[in-house]
Amino acid sequence: MSDSNDTPPIQQNVAVGYWGANENPKVNHIISHIRNIGYEFIVLPVSRSSFSRVLFESTPEDEETKQVFLRNMEEWRAGIPFSREELCLQSAESLEVAVGLTSPWIDLDSTDSRIRTNSEIALRQEFAWAIYLGIGTVMIHPPKSEFCNYARTVWSIINGTGHPSVWMQLPLTLDSDEPRKKETGSWEQWTKFRTLCSHDTRLGIALYITADLPSEKVLERWIAEPVRAVIIPTDIFLINAKGYPVLSKKHQSLVRSFLKLGVNFVIRDSKTDREENDSTVDIYMQYIRYMNRSGPELNEREKFATGYQDYLQSPLQPLMDNLEYSIYETFEKDRVKYILYEQAVHRALLDRVPSDSDEITVIVVAGAGRGPLVTRSLKAAEKANRKVRVYAVEKNPNAFVTLVNTISLQNMKAQVWDDNVTIAFSDIRRWNAPEKADILVSELLGSFGDNELSPECLDGAQKFLKPDGISIPSSYTAFIAPLSSAKLFAEAAMHRDWEMPYVVMFHACTQLASPKSVWTFEHPNRLLTVDEQGNPITNYHNVRYSKVTFDLAENGILHGFAGYFDCVLYKDIKMSIHPERHSTGMFSWFPIFFPLKEPIHLPRETCIEAHFWRLTSQSKVWYEWAVDCSISTIHENVPVNVSVIHNPNGRSYWIGC
Repeated sequence: MSDSNDTPPIQQNVAVGYWGANENPKVNHIISHIRNIGYEFIVLPVSRSSFSRVLFESTPEDEETKQVFLRNMEEWRAGIPFSREELCLQSAESLEVAVGLTSPWIDLDSTDSRIRTNSEIALRQEFAWAIYLGIGTVMIHPPKSEFCNYARTVWSIINGTGHPSVWMQLPLTLDSDEPRKKETGSWEQWTKFRTLCSHDTRLGIALYITADLPSEKVLERWIAEPVRAVIIPTDIFLINAKGYPVLSKKHQSLVRSFLKLGVNFVIRDSKTDREENDSTVDIYMQYIRYMNRSGPELNEREKFATGYQDYLQSPLQPLMDNLEYSIYETFEKDRVKYILYEQAVHRALLDRVPSDSDEITVIVVAGAGRGPLVTRSLKAAEKANRKVRVYAVEKNPNAFVTLVNTISLQNMKAQVWDDNVTIAFSDIRRWNAPEKADILVSELLGSFGDNELSPECLDGAQKFLKPDGISIPSSYTAFIAPLSSAKLFAEAAMHRDWEMPYVVMFHACTQLASPKSVWTFEHPNRLLTVDEQGNPITNYHNVRYSKVTFDLAENGILHGFAGYFDCVLYKDIKMSIHPERHSTGMFSWFPIFFPLKEPIHLPRETCIEAHFWRLTSQSKVWYEWAVDCSISTIHENVPVNVSVIHNPNGRSYWIGC
């Protein structure tokens, strides 16, 4: 099953803001007008350009005047506040909808120590004023060139003030004649800046959309970053045949990608002399809202996932915990999964019993839940015109017997199945089977295939399977893929646990390479060593270790690994959540996410070696994982980074047997 009955957070509507007016003397009237026509917020400078005097006002030559000037500057450095004329944010009316914008002239990495020092003081003053006014978000400008001191200052401010949200304005492409720098330079700036700030989750991006768009691969990287707002300048709009502004097809596609992520949008007004009651700015906002409303219709899987995107959930523990009513109710609605199971049982019956035979096929449903696989097995037998005897075995007492007029094994037997089915309340591994089974049917798979202990359960059930008996599923393979997602890293940071896998519907993520297989389990296990009762002597045969290598052509940030599974139910009837061959319309499983405690910056042509272990003791199973990255040179592989081994001895996460 996908996972738990946790309630996901409610997704917010897309907010559209306006960036204009700036130092217009009628700024308060413009703010009022912008709010009245429907914009949710407005980007406004914290201070006016006259505040730049602290950097560029020349020192007087006259000695007496010079001393007064220097004394005034030292007093300002000591904490003398802005003058009233230097403030842009003055009206209480604007505060609740304002995003504060710091001054563009601030240069924290200047080679001139006076400019550098005064820039830091000025930036701290602007943040202090925004915090005093209760402004929740401050937008800062991108670094001018070098940015180590800029990063130190911003992170110091964030940690010193506890400011909840800082957006760094970054252009989608840089103005450069070098194609690679033009496409990836801005992303690389952000990556270094964010790393210097220890990947602080309060630091996000206000992505400025440029007329020229980079390649799809570069755009995918931005999807995985913490983009809080997308800035669209009005001068990149085209005029359609009816005289209305529209975006190009490529820009529309990009905007729709971010609309799906629920980020904010900012219309940056290219007209600087806008009248206070100019209503034409309404057109741009309405266009974004139209695009949001007119997106493609969601399929069943997308509808099911709404609200769960990038929402981390703890994997189920079906052996330790009894599933709840709502979980059964939700996943029994997955028609695709049960159709595939019905097809598999149908094919197995046709192959196993000749059409003219009266032979009765014994089917055991292991972990029957509330009975959907039992019903599908009976339908398959009816279609195949074969006789069957079905045993439904379930350990959850609440699924076995429940309220009148609700689905349970007892109710289904009494009202639907009659004598065609025998129900048994037991752990499948400890059941006293009255006869051997021809077909063992189960749906014990987790998001990683084996993570809900299907191998252990089916090994224990194998003792009542005939020597030529079959298992449905017959095998399943786990896959991993390197993943970049600042959102998932931030979510794991909130949980403060990077040593457990999470079930999650990926959304604001970029897969850095195609998935590769890790390990496979097959059933029945003909090489299983058992005791006199037919039970496995140990569980060491289910221990696994795999080293998987990924070669990356482009650079990126590694936040963890995505996990998927492929499953062979019977012969060519398969079921999969592998992204390249996902069973169409199936939604019972979300992927799994193995996070890294520290994100790893990956230069171009990096080789990622992912190490995964499935380990076991008498009472539990757990995963450990680590990564080793290197760059190939002419003579050798040069190490780039190596992670710690996550979850040693199952100290943070394990699955109880």
